[in-house]
Amino acid sequence: MSKALFVTGTGTDVGKTFVTGLIVKKLKENGKNAAYYKAAMSGNDRRPDGSLIPGDAQYVKIISGIEQPLKEMCPYIYETAVSPHLASRLEGNPVQMRVVEEGFQRVCSKYDYVTMEGSGGILCPICFDEEKIQLEDIIQQLNLSCLIVANAGLGTINDVVLTVEYMRARKIPIKGIVFNHFHPGDVMEEDNRNMCEYLTGLEVLACVEDGSTELDMDIDRLTALYD
Repeated sequence: MSKALFVTGTGTDVGKTFVTGLIVKKLKENGKNAAYYKAAMSGNDRRPDGSLIPGDAQYVKIISGIEQPLKEMCPYIYETAVSPHLASRLEGNPVQMRVVEEGFQRVCSKYDYVTMEGSGGILCPICFDEEKIQLEDIIQQLNLSCLIVANAGLGTINDVVLTVEYMRARKIPIKGIVFNHFHPGDVMEEDNRNMCEYLTGLEVLACVEDGSTELDMDIDRLTALYD
């Protein structure tokens, strides 16, 4: 039976895709039948034939070495580098919850560990005009628990605590936190880790440095995050 985990972030550009790639790579290298999924991707380039490249999915596929076809990984791909709700307003093809859920279930039927990445932060609007869909609606519809990716640097205490409190108010299960852009020995970043753990009661499960090629987490601990 397939197990899944949702990766969200404290905001845009904190490194969700980078961390997700390391997670999927860890699973793959330890013999797990791993896959990636994302509801909507914005800011993508075009191939010579004009078709859009799902950039985040392609990155995870290359970094992790999984053989999952790109076409399975994301049902909604946009060129404009804005929130999916605005990208679809500009380009058409608005996100439908039914399509997202069906795509997710198809992936789950073929793979044992599915890592689903969110768009932006937890408050990211996915669709607004035709249907009102927030990122949290997708998480709840798919009954997923979450891992929060945060930037280890200045401002992360505020970002982490607000994200956690928002998610808890909506009864979204949180498995823990991963710090990205971490510099070992940096006094502020070490203190940020301690303060985020103290203020949220959640554990910082891993600290990822820039350029890391491995996730510093035991495989059994990683797989235990998946429900």
